[in-house]
This record gives sequence, C-alpha cells and structure tokens, in this order.
Amino acid sequence: MIWARSQGSGRGCEVARQWSRWCAAAIVLISALAALPAAAAEYALAPDQKVIGELGRYVVRQGDLFPDIARRFDVGYTALVAANPGVDTWAPTAGREITIPSLHILPDAPRQGIVVNLAQWRLFYFPPSGDRVDTYPLGLGIIGRKTPLGTTRVVGKEANPAWYPPPSIRAERPELPAMVPPGPQNPLGAFAVHLGWKNYRIHGTNKPDGVGRNVSHGCIRLYPEDIEKLFNAIAVGTPVRVVDQPATAGWARDGLYVEVYPSKPQVEEIDIERPVTPGPAQGVDGLVTAAAGRYAGMIDWGAVRHASQQRTGMPVRVAPRPPASLAAER
Repeated sequence: MIWARSQGSGRGCEVARQWSRWCAAAIVLISALAALPAAAAEYALAPDQKVIGELGRYVVRQGDLFPDIARRFDVGYTALVAANPGVDTWAPTAGREITIPSLHILPDAPRQGIVVNLAQWRLFYFPPSGDRVDTYPLGLGIIGRKTPLGTTRVVGKEANPAWYPPPSIRAERPELPAMVPPGPQNPLGAFAVHLGWKNYRIHGTNKPDGVGRNVSHGCIRLYPEDIEKLFNAIAVGTPVRVVDQPATAGWARDGLYVEVYPSKPQVEEIDIERPVTPGPAQGVDGLVTAAAGRYAGMIDWGAVRHASQQRTGMPVRVAPRPPASLAAER
C-alpha cells in the first residue's frame, strides 16, 4: 500500500516535471515568436470600405525598443511614437501598455495596383482581384528630398540588386565606390522595384530602423520582409500612384473617423526627440464634410479641430454611426 502510494506520487512528480518543462519550452517559443517581425497586414476589402485594421495593445517587455516593436507589428517608427506620447522610445518601462497604430483609413485614390500616401507613410497594394488590400509602412526622403507625386508604373524587378550611387548622393559622400554589390552594406536591401521615374525605386533596406522616418533621397523603403512579399506579388506594369494627403476620413461600423498625420518637419522633430512645432493640417474640414455626406450635421467639429491640431495619425471619431435606416441609405 505504501509502495502503491509512493509509485503514484512518483508518477505525479514526473508528470509535474514534464508539465513544467513543457510550460518552460512554450514560454520560450512564444517569446521567440513575439520577437519575430510580423507579416505585412492583409485585409479583405468590401467595395465601399474605407477603414481597415484595428488598434492593438502591447505590454512592453524588458529590453524592448520602439524600433523593434514597430517592426514586430509592421508599423512605422514615427507612427508608433506619435501614438504613444510621453513614452521613452529607447527605454520604455517594462509592463507598460502601449498602443499599436494598426487601424488605417485608405487614401482617396483609385484602388488599382500600388498607392502610396506620403503623408500617411504607408503603401497600399490592391491586387487585381479587387477584394483585398495589403499595406506596409515605409521610409521616405529626408527634408528637401521628396518622392515625386503622380502616376507611374513598375518597369522592372530586381532581386539582390547592386547599387550605383547617383550624383546627388556621391556629392554628399564622395568616398562611395562606383558600385555597391549585394550584401549587408547595400542600402537597397535584397529586392528593388524599379519605377518609371528615373532613379526612383521601391526597395528594401539594410537599416530597418529607418522605416517610418525621413531617411532616403526620395526612394520608398520597406522592411525587408515587406518588400519581399510585395516583390513576389506584383508584376511589371503594375500601376503606381503617389499622393500626399495629410488626412484621410471614412466610415467605420461605429461612426465616421478621421486620421490627421504629422507633417514632414514634425516627423523630423519626433525623430530627434524635440517638441513638435504646432501646425494644423489644411483642408481637414472639407475632407470630413465630404466623407460625412448627408450626415454632415452629425459632425463633432471640436473633435475635428482637435485631430487637426494634434496630428498624431491616430483615428478620431468625429460623428456617430447613423441610425440603421439612414445608414442603409448611405
């Protein structure tokens, strides 16, 4: 009897030890998965849908840095900082909950091919099927180096591209070689998408911390995992449209939302951790009025002004959802 109890106790201890080892392994696996970059956001898209994604929450872990968190959740550095004012980006307090700005309002542009909204610091890809959209954060040109506006197309795709520094960059860095081969020193990363505009590309980067910042000379940079997905999804001839819309607005299930994005100088101030100079965006009132349509009388103009002044890029609800009977007519 004593032996039986001891045997049962031994089995129980062994089960407990196995369970403990399994739990420890699971924790390690979950931690490892959490440290990996997230896949690019892909959303089903209805014909009249303007708002995609949802805001996320994340509890900071010991040793986290904002550039790492931004990449993990496929958002840009500046967008993450603007969504979490007052948080130390280089030493955030472990255990603090932060907002992941992963709700996006589509820019006002045809849903064909690639659409880049410079002010939003995001690229949207609308596949030919027309029933979904992929979206990626991006890095853009430094002050004075702006990506062209307008329409072009993809004229070439190149894996493991060599980089030939153009005259504008060579003037700043004469020590550069005539050609930088593929590899860790190549700023184009592993994939380059050539556009119809000479010397402009959508490409990867060897410095992913620059995504969401003013870093390039006008090219559009994506996280390495994002450019690989886009590169494999698009074909030569894909249309590309670049717009600069400082605010976007659209209806969601619970109301009308607007997002007003930081200006390029404000992005620079955020990047160097200086107080952001106030500067309300222009045209937000007209944008919201147009989006509201026949329900413009429901707009909370105080909320609109606040969003325009703060320019955090975060979604702000500026009108409630219309009654069901009216919404059906909308």
